[in-house]
Amino acid sequence: MSAIGGNTAGPGDAVVNVYINHEKKFAFVEMRSVEEASNAMALDGIIFEGAPVKVRRPSDYNPALAASLGPSQPNAGLNLSAVGLTPGSAGGLEGPDRIFVGGLPYYFTEAQVRELLESFGPLRGFDLVKDRETGNSKGYAFCVYKDLSVTDIACAALNGIKMGDKTLTVRRANQGTVQPRPEQESILLQAQQQVALQRLVLQAGSLPTKVVCLTEVVNADELKDDEEYEDIIEDMRGEGEKYGKLVNIVIPRPGPNGEQVPGLGKVFLEYADVDGSTKARMGLNGRKFGGNQVVAVFYQESKFAQGEYDG
Repeated sequence: MSAIGGNTAGPGDAVVNVYINHEKKFAFVEMRSVEEASNAMALDGIIFEGAPVKVRRPSDYNPALAASLGPSQPNAGLNLSAVGLTPGSAGGLEGPDRIFVGGLPYYFTEAQVRELLESFGPLRGFDLVKDRETGNSKGYAFCVYKDLSVTDIACAALNGIKMGDKTLTVRRANQGTVQPRPEQESILLQAQQQVALQRLVLQAGSLPTKVVCLTEVVNADELKDDEEYEDIIEDMRGEGEKYGKLVNIVIPRPGPNGEQVPGLGKVFLEYADVDGSTKARMGLNGRKFGGNQVVAVFYQESKFAQGEYDG
């Protein structure tokens, strides 16, 4: 509520009381004002522990009586993107055919996710949810197809497939899993074959390795002086160790006479495991170093091991 700007009654917590029925998996939430209760309705569909949450009025809610007490609709200026929600105006992402796509590898770009989903047809709306501070993917997205008849086919074909080190969860955002009808089975088979090909293409370019390559971090002039070079190595070591166990750091330097060498301008961080390199790639990509925005990508381990830094 605070993140979306829904706490309109002043400082403090908008929530006064909460009753949770764990057995039946529902809760009643009491707000301190009518306006804030209406603002809370905008949180319908918010993701909690990997699942979309339905936010509804109580069964005995009387709209006519409520109208005299205060606003019955959420404030139009709420910042829903702060919590990963997209209002209906953003590309048609509303209604029963909205699809939740979870378990996406964090390094997948918006274009790559769209490409995978569009194996089934053009999209009417799409939203890859990102962290508002870093701009990095949060690992889930929502979409709606132009042809609504492919909704269940796409869910069945994509749900449970492996992408990198993740397993996709794909279902209608407001319902459980729905199986495609018998007459859709042949379309489903074709779609699954298309997805298998698409997955190979995506993973070939994005599969994480233990090596992260950084560009836009250093320039050739900084690397000529031995003392300055050692300082850069230590700076990168300190930064890199925040994400996992570093095995090796390689920063190619110009030749004795200033000649170009393969990989000049790049920084290579080798980690003990993929978990460390994945966190580093996410944490460092887009960061500012010396006024420049860093680009972090995975690098082939075989090429790194052979000292080939020009890939």
